[in-house]
Amino acid sequence: MNLPLVRLLQLASPALPVGAYTYSQGLEWAVEAGTVRNEATALVWIGDQLEWNLGRHEAPLLARMIEAWKVGDGDTAMVLNDDYLASRETAELRAETLQMGYSMLRLLKDLRDFPQKRIEQIGVSPAPTFPYVWSYVAATWEIPAADALAAYLWSWAENQVMAALKAVPLGQAAGQRMLQSLGGNIAAVAQRALTLSPDEYSNFAPGFAIASARHETQYSRLFRS
Repeated sequence: MNLPLVRLLQLASPALPVGAYTYSQGLEWAVEAGTVRNEATALVWIGDQLEWNLGRHEAPLLARMIEAWKVGDGDTAMVLNDDYLASRETAELRAETLQMGYSMLRLLKDLRDFPQKRIEQIGVSPAPTFPYVWSYVAATWEIPAADALAAYLWSWAENQVMAALKAVPLGQAAGQRMLQSLGGNIAAVAQRALTLSPDEYSNFAPGFAIASARHETQYSRLFRS
């Protein structure tokens, strides 16, 4: 049995109890503002975030975290964790990654086959983000970095599509068409993330930051971000 693949599917599953389904990352405000109003505009919004935000900042940081954990370099992983947390531009985005990181860390304590002694290593950080904890699990389960990145990006895209289905709203077939399109780009985005140097990282996405900030005061909301 290919156990790393099975574990990777577990990590990427929407059943992972970290609360990802409760967040839209500003997409709900984009719907309210009319920027996202149908399948085509939802695909553009999510695709741009995948290409210009996650793909050029969050994914490269995640890749470096996985590499650091694999060689036992917790100090570097913690620095990258702090860099990622500092890049969260709104209170909602910061609260989101800390809540999901906390939930992921708590889950590890309930997994009988996860090395409990190793949990102490990751618990050193006073503010563990979701990528920080997720990367630690991927490294512990010996999942290849390229596969882990692709799965992480797929999980994010799936959550975004599900948020669009609820907020726009859209039908299930539209969601599958969007995932097919987004999925076609994920391998390339993941591969680029593995090769980007730190001075090439960029999370410059002002529309995303504005959407998140506006969502914090949006009157009617389904999602927490």
